[in-house]
Amino acid sequence: LWKASKSGEPAWDSPWGAGRPGWHIECSVVASDILGETLDIHSGGEDLKFPHHDNELAQSEACLGCGEGRQWVNYFTHTGHLHIEGLKMSKSLKNFITIRQALENNTARQLRIMFLLQAWDQPMNYSDQTIDDARAKESTLKSF
Repeated sequence: LWKASKSGEPAWDSPWGAGRPGWHIECSVVASDILGETLDIHSGGEDLKFPHHDNELAQSEACLGCGEGRQWVNYFTHTGHLHIEGLKMSKSLKNFITIRQALENNTARQLRIMFLLQAWDQPMNYSDQTIDDARAKESTLKSF
């Protein structure tokens, strides 16, 4: 719930030392403020299952007085990460691509088809093969 601040990060004095609210609180507060006290669907990447979403759920339900048949979130969905040529996309791996860069060589329709051809809850792969598959499906759809 409270994170010690690293050098250069914002910090506030507290009984636990200089720090800041953990981002679980930030997410919970923003979601509840904008969407209300009950969310039908809450989603995020597969890496947020634990502990992020568990922490959000515990603190939000405590804050909002949930219980007795009332809960903060009805359903969680966790999507697979985007992989570039088989490796999780990451700036640190230098295999990061923006939508603008992807659109330099592909149409928006081809990208949409590529994502639709992959399971939402599994890692999604952006590669020459998956783009070729999307182009083939696009061609099939156009000539139907």
